[in-house]
Amino acid sequence: MKLTKFGHACVRLERDGAVLVIDPGTFSDPVAMDGADAVLITHEHQDHFDEAALRGALEANPGLRVWTVGAVATQLDGVGGGRVTVVGHGDAFTAGGFEVQAHGEWHAVVHPQWERVPNTGFLVEGVFHPGDALTVPEQPVGTLLLPVHAPWSKLGEVVDYTNAVGARRAFAVHDGGLSAIGLGTAAYALEEIAPGTAYERLEPGASVEL
Repeated sequence: MKLTKFGHACVRLERDGAVLVIDPGTFSDPVAMDGADAVLITHEHQDHFDEAALRGALEANPGLRVWTVGAVATQLDGVGGGRVTVVGHGDAFTAGGFEVQAHGEWHAVVHPQWERVPNTGFLVEGVFHPGDALTVPEQPVGTLLLPVHAPWSKLGEVVDYTNAVGARRAFAVHDGGLSAIGLGTAAYALEEIAPGTAYERLEPGASVEL
């Protein structure tokens, strides 16, 4: 399986001609969805869900299907043909030839005065994207797509989360708000305090074979 990062929270998985994309938001390059068979959206925030870009991809590719939470599906009202499927915690399904399990129900708390939104992470054949939450799946995770920086987290929580998941390796996502200094600090902490997980950050457009 090939994993390609497309900026901030978006990744593209490819295997044997099948393509699955997770969280193509407004900070991501829309070309991530070119030729895709399936798109998974963890929640409704714009850095994970770009409605205009996704609608454009659906119009351009009649074979493209979407799996997501109810709040996102509502915003995609009018997309017919059963192409948008609502999923939530505990669901298991096949998307574009990939076996997927859904984990988690809620976005992490940013501030008590801000309403929480539904958030479901996706475990795609050992690769876990939690969206905006620190959900620990009940199933083993081989590769963690680690949200290293967010308004709802602090570095110590990210390190503890990495240890709790216990993946063999982790790749940075949700890092669009960090400078080179912040990225270096995160890498140092993860290498020092979470040595059981090999951590790496891919530049946008870079790929790795899993």
